[in-house]
Amino acid sequence: MASAKIKKGDTVVVLSGKDKGKTGTVSKVSPKDGKIVVEGVNIAARHRKPTQQNPQGGIDRFEAPMPISKVAVADPKDGKPTRVRFEEKDGKKVRVAVKSGETIDG
Repeated sequence: MASAKIKKGDTVVVLSGKDKGKTGTVSKVSPKDGKIVVEGVNIAARHRKPTQQNPQGGIDRFEAPMPISKVAVADPKDGKPTRVRFEEKDGKKVRVAVKSGETIDG
């Protein structure tokens, strides 16, 4: 399996959709489904009827999964979206931002 270009904990920028331009931290990645969950982005609402577990009912708001293709890793230098490539430094495979050349992870 190839290494993932976006990982949990990365800061990403939304490229398209209703939240275009927003920045957030990745909280969950599902490579099998091609989906990603970003904190504070793609908020969905579910209207819940009162039940025994939740007698109040009401509106539940949560971060819904979105396609990985709609986000790009934020450049560590200026926070703008960038592509990611892999390089070998000191015998380790590291992710590098294409725009600035900065290392994304140690």
